[in-house]
Amino acid sequence: MRRRLILLLMLVVAPTAWSSDFDVDDDGVVAPLTDGLLVLRHFFGFTGTALTEGALGANATNTTAEMVQAHINSRPNRFDLDGDGLHQPLTDGLLLLRLLFGFTDEALTQGALGDHATRRTSNRILGHIESELNISLKRLEQYADQTRPSYITKDNTDASNPITDAGATLGRVLFYDPSLSRTDSLSCSACHQQANAFSDQNIASIGINGTTSRHSMRLINSRFSDERRFFWDERATSLEAQTTQPIQDHIEMGFSGADGDPSLADLINKLAAIDRYPALFTLAFGDSAITEPRLQSALAQFIRSIESFDAPYDVGRANHRDNQDFDNFTAAENRGKRLFMAPPNDGGAGCAGCHRPPEFDIDPNTRNNGVINAIDGGTDLTNTRSPSLRDLVNPAGVPNGGLMHNGAFESLEAVIEHYNRIPEDNDRLDQRLRRPGGGLQRLNFSEAQKTDLVEFLKTLTGSAVYTDPRWSDPFAL
Repeated sequence: MRRRLILLLMLVVAPTAWSSDFDVDDDGVVAPLTDGLLVLRHFFGFTGTALTEGALGANATNTTAEMVQAHINSRPNRFDLDGDGLHQPLTDGLLLLRLLFGFTDEALTQGALGDHATRRTSNRILGHIESELNISLKRLEQYADQTRPSYITKDNTDASNPITDAGATLGRVLFYDPSLSRTDSLSCSACHQQANAFSDQNIASIGINGTTSRHSMRLINSRFSDERRFFWDERATSLEAQTTQPIQDHIEMGFSGADGDPSLADLINKLAAIDRYPALFTLAFGDSAITEPRLQSALAQFIRSIESFDAPYDVGRANHRDNQDFDNFTAAENRGKRLFMAPPNDGGAGCAGCHRPPEFDIDPNTRNNGVINAIDGGTDLTNTRSPSLRDLVNPAGVPNGGLMHNGAFESLEAVIEHYNRIPEDNDRLDQRLRRPGGGLQRLNFSEAQKTDLVEFLKTLTGSAVYTDPRWSDPFAL
């Protein structure tokens, strides 16, 4: 009955508008998106804005312009063609094309992916997005509006690059895709593994042309910091700027444009030829253009979305301030927390002076911490950055890779002993690691106090982030 009514409507509204080959705009090309959405304009008076937003995906209707939503709401019985109770310009509109013109799922999907899609790419696009990738484009994972504790307030998100579900989804695919390396053998995730808090068990990560000069920094809670610079030496001015530097490194991923490597422009051309990317870039940005700023935006959105706030610390912090004992802590964990929070001149370790709770992010003004040995020998005095102290170890208490920029410390005990007795001086040492008068820090902690600090640091580890599908490999089916 519904189909007959629609066909009758077609005859009444536009009896001569539709040719047998569906070339509605008479440009000589049968294009499901262009011609199909023109049908919606004829039937429902949709504007160009509504058609464009509808073409971006089923989820785009959640944020469409008010005029579009008002138009849909005023015609609920005419536009909910699939009877699911939702008014979705893409889903229902393309169903209209199936009913009227017998278009197949392949043609409809292909048409929804952009003006430049061709019939030749239909099957391959469907294969990549619906079968090859463990991602649903109709029900995107929630990245933009995650629930986090009210006491978490620091945020280094660039105002021009807020997290969106579609942008972070694209970033996730890029993060795990070995196509971003010259040899198609390494992805970002090769050095930043979910099982290791997005770090690496190797001291030096393995690139396509050798090993890295520093240990891979953990990426969990990268967003929640006042520090906006990235890398151990802070050479990247933002997370966005950081994301493509490993790709453009000769040793790491090999699109350096030097030493016989292809350039980033070659990578962009490479991605444009992979069928899934024009579709995913259209979903995230409105059209299929692939550029370095868009690569950076999507990767940064995904990395900033990686959150861990289900640790025992968070359970206690929800009901108490840091200067109070937590009801869910053991006596040793509370003693360790007091040592962590208190300054050295008050019997504490002074850790919170640089690693500031409740985010446990690094103070942007922190200087060298006295760990000066480089992985490949010699000294390295430029390291002033640190990831959040959250998830130093996994839920079983095993370190998520080596600790410090050189991965030299294999245990929390070794880290605490370093700060208990700073071994040697350098001209870039942070002043907070000196005693009054200029001498090196000597905390003289007992073994019991060191153990208490270890027990507290373990309470900063969550559990869900290690297995949450939002941050998992989308190529693993």
